[in-house]
Amino acid sequence: MTIQNKDEIIQGMGSAPDSFAPILLQLLLGVGFSALILTLAFLINPKKKSKPQDTFECGVTYYGDARGLFNIKFYLVAVLFILFDIEAVFLYPWAVNLITFKEAGLGTFFLLEMFFFLLILVVGLYYIWKKGALEWD
Repeated sequence: MTIQNKDEIIQGMGSAPDSFAPILLQLLLGVGFSALILTLAFLINPKKKSKPQDTFECGVTYYGDARGLFNIKFYLVAVLFILFDIEAVFLYPWAVNLITFKEAGLGTFFLLEMFFFLLILVVGLYYIWKKGALEWD
């Protein structure tokens, strides 16, 4: 299927799907699988009759206070990772549809648009690098 002009692309962007059956099926499978896993976890888990005397987690005894200070660098790097990971997610649909847009005469526009998007991300990466947000010291 080839698209002849820009109007067909723009007109096709606003149309609703013909059938919601695949969406409903995926939703039902997701909810059903979640319910199955939770039910199995409830049935299989060990039943303890006695209450532990002390706080216990992963076999390691605790130390210190739970309200202590935490290093914020871990969270900052995690948020930055998510930001640049989402950037990669936006590249996939663009790459898949680029040939279709090229056939419609919009290929150059969308290529320049993606270069501009990547330029903004590279400037942001340069900024956080110079600010030392990626340093663990």
